[in-house]
Amino acid sequence: MNWWIYALLAAFFASLTAIFAKIGVTNVNTDLATAIRTVIILLLAWAIVISRGELRGIGALSKHNLIFLVLSGVATGLSWIFYFKALQMGKVSMVAPIDKMSVALTIILSVLFLNETLTIKTAIGAVFIIIGTVVLIL
Repeated sequence: MNWWIYALLAAFFASLTAIFAKIGVTNVNTDLATAIRTVIILLLAWAIVISRGELRGIGALSKHNLIFLVLSGVATGLSWIFYFKALQMGKVSMVAPIDKMSVALTIILSVLFLNETLTIKTAIGAVFIIIGTVVLIL
């Protein structure tokens, strides 16, 4: 499959995540909800790794890989904690798009830290995402 098919599937399941999470956090502590969600993701991810025989790749991880995977995990956890709290307090139709401003932030950070090239098309797209987010907030 092409990368964009995976990206579309990710977007579809992310949208379901927002809907299911909004329903799931009703009258529930959001940290508890995040912990439950995390356990399910943990079990699912390890089941996939084990079923595909990919566990043997764990020995090939460098210290560098591990440090940045841990940092990514911490960032993901914090993102989910704040996302669930925002979902509990706000409308999913507002929270989810604002959360997706992460796309524009990722573009900016990829240029600053990964030396990726910023094309005019990508820059315009990021600006529109930021403008759209501001419109939603106001």
